[in-house]
Amino acid sequence: MGAFSAFLLIIVAVTVDFFWVDVDRKRWGWMKNWSKFNKVLFFSGFIAVSLIIYVGISLEYF
Repeated sequence: MGAFSAFLLIIVAVTVDFFWVDVDRKRWGWMKNWSKFNKVLFFSGFIAVSLIIYVGISLEYF
C-alpha cells in the first residue's frame, strides 16, 4: 500500500503543478510548442515508468 500511495502522490503533484501552480510556464515552458498528442505521450510514459519503478522497489528480494 505504501508504494501505491507514493506513486499516487507523485502523479497528483505533477498534475497539479502542470495545470494549476505553473501558470506562467517557467517549469513546463519547454513543452509549449508540443502537440497535445506529444504531451499525452510524455505524461503516459512518465506514469508508466513511475509505476514500474515503484512496483520494482516494493517487490521482496528472492
